[in-house]
Amino acid sequence: MSDAKSAAVLTRRLLIGGLLGGAALAAAPALANAPGQSLRPRPRGGLTPAAAPAAAAQPASAGALIEQARLGGQVSYVVLDARSGEVLEARGESLALPPASVAKAVTALFALERLGGGYRFATRVLATGPVSGGRVQGDLILAGGGDPTLDTDRLADLAQALKARGIRGITGRFLLQDNALPGLSRIDAGQPLHVGYNPAISGLNLNFNRVHMEWKRASKGWQIAMDARGARHNPAVRIARAAIAERQSPIFTFEERDGTERWTLASAALGKGGSRWLPVRRPAAYAGEVFQTLCAAQGITLPNPRQGGAQGSVLAETLSPPLTSLLRDMLRHSTNLTAEVVGLTASGQTSLRASAAMMNAWVRERHGVDLALVDHSGLGGDSRVSAASMARLMLRNPQLTEILRPYQTPAKAPADRAPVLAKTGTLNFVSGLAGHVQTRRPLAFAIFSADTPRRDALRGDERERPRGGPEWTTRARNLQGLLLERWAAVYGG
Repeated sequence: MSDAKSAAVLTRRLLIGGLLGGAALAAAPALANAPGQSLRPRPRGGLTPAAAPAAAAQPASAGALIEQARLGGQVSYVVLDARSGEVLEARGESLALPPASVAKAVTALFALERLGGGYRFATRVLATGPVSGGRVQGDLILAGGGDPTLDTDRLADLAQALKARGIRGITGRFLLQDNALPGLSRIDAGQPLHVGYNPAISGLNLNFNRVHMEWKRASKGWQIAMDARGARHNPAVRIARAAIAERQSPIFTFEERDGTERWTLASAALGKGGSRWLPVRRPAAYAGEVFQTLCAAQGITLPNPRQGGAQGSVLAETLSPPLTSLLRDMLRHSTNLTAEVVGLTASGQTSLRASAAMMNAWVRERHGVDLALVDHSGLGGDSRVSAASMARLMLRNPQLTEILRPYQTPAKAPADRAPVLAKTGTLNFVSGLAGHVQTRRPLAFAIFSADTPRRDALRGDERERPRGGPEWTTRARNLQGLLLERWAAVYGG
């Protein structure tokens, strides 16, 4: 999930509320019709493309499609024969551009090799003493294992498990153990403060480290609710609060004061009502408060949580899905928190850059290609990857097709000819796509487009919905679809 990707078309009413979790851009009409015939692709970048099969009418040349897209900046791509590795067509394939969320495919490979497809993240409730008379004789510990999928409903299951054991309270402290991963306040410091796709990272995560805010008109002023929304449970929270400010802009302000995360919203942007998810900067404290509330609903009294940890016996446990399933969902929904958590867990490093550097070294040693990633999600705009490197990585790892999502091009082609399994990537004025085309002659490919000067010129809240950004992204995606259509027709057999 990325900055431009969350910029859904906004009405006044949805100026805030329409950005829940990063809505995808709606596909615009395809580019103008390309000429029915074109020359065979020319050699580019020192590579000799294979001759295309003779045909009465071929799709437009790649150069013509790129010119029609009017993206500015740089466009690079390469398409390979997935059986032989032969370069069929390429342009600027050695150019290093931001990969955006295409980087998550690399993270998936790294995590699968280091952790194994059956790996599960565990969240446990521990006790430092025995249970006697319905009370834990000692401390109760909510011990996180870094699970990026932990949600309110699964926390509620833990509370119900304690009730089933006859527990009604504790004699000691209620502790939060979150040291399974380094505590980071956000993934990328260059993103706006209020976007939910740039959350904090912790060894104890909840609801992708986001809190749900809802506002509606009341008889006098506004009614605002902050909660940890799940499918079955909806506990209110105190750690995050919001207030309406009479102003036009900025839409949001944020500060941490007295242990509370405080937001204000500009009254001019509210319409009649709405909702959205906001990031939480202290995930462990958030999870602790919610668990305390859920336990209270089961008749279990806990003191206010505090940071800490100790050895103890396991009273209850909840497990994430197996890593293979978790990664499949990560690639489908492009969840940044999942990517960073599995990457950090696989590397054991204490910072995103150090962890990404270890992954880069692993890719170089294991697969013989060079990457320059600065995180595991692709959210950081400083990451750089060439189309040649990413396509080679796809070529050498056909097992990725088992977890990559089916990709439907904006123009709905070439789906009728052959399935495309790929990972998308979107940042402001950055678009990437890499994967496999399952034609009779299987293809591996990577496409990157970026106008980095235009992206680098953005400041502050401009990054959520920059002028011209959604239109640029639509044109980039249409170009990707037309290139795929061309390659399926010319090289797919």
